[in-house]
Amino acid sequence: MSVFRPLILAGALAGLIVGLVLTGAQQIGTVPLILQAETYEHAEEDNSWQPTEGFERNAYTALFNVVEWIGFGFLLAGAQVLARREIGWRAGFLWGLAGFLTFVIAPGLGLPPELPGVPAPPLEPRQIWWIGTAAATAAGLGLIAFQRKPWTAIVAIALIAAPHLIGAPHLDKVETEVPELLSHQFVVAVTLTTLLSWSLLGGLTGYFYNRFDRSE
Repeated sequence: MSVFRPLILAGALAGLIVGLVLTGAQQIGTVPLILQAETYEHAEEDNSWQPTEGFERNAYTALFNVVEWIGFGFLLAGAQVLARREIGWRAGFLWGLAGFLTFVIAPGLGLPPELPGVPAPPLEPRQIWWIGTAAATAAGLGLIAFQRKPWTAIVAIALIAAPHLIGAPHLDKVETEVPELLSHQFVVAVTLTTLLSWSLLGGLTGYFYNRFDRSE
């Protein structure tokens, strides 16, 4: 229980902070690009419920971000505890960068973030490839970090490269009115905001876990 309580508190508090910070960053970086891309979509009748523009939409975005990043906070704090290494904000920052590489950079090389109005391959193949890429990247980075042997480096590189050699699902032809420059700007904005989020999450989980663990 002495390990479990600091882990939960650190993950929850760090995730709450990061979720709110990310929401603010999105209002500057990604939301204006999404709204601009939506103007290129053809209007279609949609009777499903959607949050209204403004406060309601931003509130639901903030809630989703907080829940999502609390989950990532639990994952990151748990990984640091299981690794049985020094825990602190510096080590947590490195764990955060590993999370960024695993969940953003590696999958994004094959499936970059997409704006509304840009056609995408079927969802199920994309999900399978994304999960496989993240898992292979995490395993490869783990081997590099915790196994200092020549053969493990070769296996790690093979694991990280395998999903990209297989290739992500893609469409043979993409027709969209969304400008290519706008899509490029969106990829850059998503990459920067998630880099901020993972770095902050790593540092905060390490800091809070260390602090709560000392108070036990």
